[in-house]
Amino acid sequence: MENLVMIGQLLLGLSILIGLHEAGHMLAAKAFGMRVEKFSIGFPPKIFGFKIKETEYSLGALPLGGFVKISGMIDESLDTEAMKSEPQSWEFRAKPAWQRLIVMMGGIIVNIILGVIIFIALTYKDGDAYIPSEVVKRDGIHALEYGKKIGLQTGDKILKINGKDFDRFSEAQRGMDILLGDKSYYTIERDGKTMDIPVPPDLLEIFTDPESAARFIIPRSPFLVREVQEGSFAEKAGLQEGDRVVAINGKEITFFDQFKEELGAHAGREVSLRVVRGVEQLPEAPLTSGENVTLQATVGEDSTLGFFPEFLLPIQREEYGFGEAVAIGTEKAFASVWANIRGFGKIFSGDVNVSKSVKGPIGIREIYGGTWDWSRFWGITGLLSMWLAFVNFLPIPALDGGHVMFLTYEMVSGTAPSDRFLEVAQKAGMAIILVLMALVIGNDLFNLFF
Repeated sequence: MENLVMIGQLLLGLSILIGLHEAGHMLAAKAFGMRVEKFSIGFPPKIFGFKIKETEYSLGALPLGGFVKISGMIDESLDTEAMKSEPQSWEFRAKPAWQRLIVMMGGIIVNIILGVIIFIALTYKDGDAYIPSEVVKRDGIHALEYGKKIGLQTGDKILKINGKDFDRFSEAQRGMDILLGDKSYYTIERDGKTMDIPVPPDLLEIFTDPESAARFIIPRSPFLVREVQEGSFAEKAGLQEGDRVVAINGKEITFFDQFKEELGAHAGREVSLRVVRGVEQLPEAPLTSGENVTLQATVGEDSTLGFFPEFLLPIQREEYGFGEAVAIGTEKAFASVWANIRGFGKIFSGDVNVSKSVKGPIGIREIYGGTWDWSRFWGITGLLSMWLAFVNFLPIPALDGGHVMFLTYEMVSGTAPSDRFLEVAQKAGMAIILVLMALVIGNDLFNLFF
């Protein structure tokens, strides 16, 4: 079922992005009186289609792109026979260069507008919820598998990132400055001493896999007992909802990682639990508040007691008015493009393994995830829309950026490239794109099965 949800989100996201991108080209062409012969979401074979006036609208079976066929234009169809006749007034080639430039920029512009609108809407609707940096400056972090690999330890208090102060824990956990910087480092306090922990340049790789990224660092957190499972060791010991475990066998417990460590050390054995009961605790509440109760409990062989914890982390929330959301959402949209550019810089420099970092449709499906969350769906779709705009602007023949490059040359020099040159360039660009697509999909399959 999860796989179907992932595929469904991928297909819906791609259909929206591709459909609006191609609509940008089509609407601009029609606005300048150009004849649009075909509009397709997806590549052939055609699943179904219909015709309105001179334009055939269709849905293709391969949802990895789309196209608009404009009369008198050398494009993916490579219909060079039509270019041998005299230009007609409704053809692409008969229009001024500036109009043709707007048509070729139409898809890019629409993707940018869509991405910005999505970021603004999400910012206005959801605002911001974050864990303030004071939490890890005061209580420290719990270093998980990948955190330990770079030299962090549980209990380290992160003071600065790249020598600068920070406001949100997310900046330390997955912030662009720490992941994309050239010589990134944490400044931490450990056992009363301040030191710098350098970040390896390939740290970005683990964040291409959501499961690996979840094994980096998290804040240390006090906790309460919530939802004691029926028939569990916790229920038999007398643990109740709202209890706060403060000691195991006389060893004081403040954070959940300490609790898990002690359970692991006593798996399969009986332990003495001291709990505080009767007061709804806050992270800063004194451990002496409420009733102190001592319980005897058996720890399961899997190092659990059988309850769900509630983590006592302070969450700060910010809501934005529409004007604020416009400014912040727009900034986030363009910042996402810059982050991807910096990420590709790390790939080209050799700091990051390309096979682990570049995602095709199969990898993007995993990013959408196996649960349908509309905020997450639109957030990822907004990111992809901005990235699609950037990629299409690259000066590669067969991409919009290639056409823009040749039209810019025509406008500056006053001389258009020959049809033969454009035909050869289109074929070369298509070959490059097909090879890149094959490599990306092949890489997706390799990462999926190996």
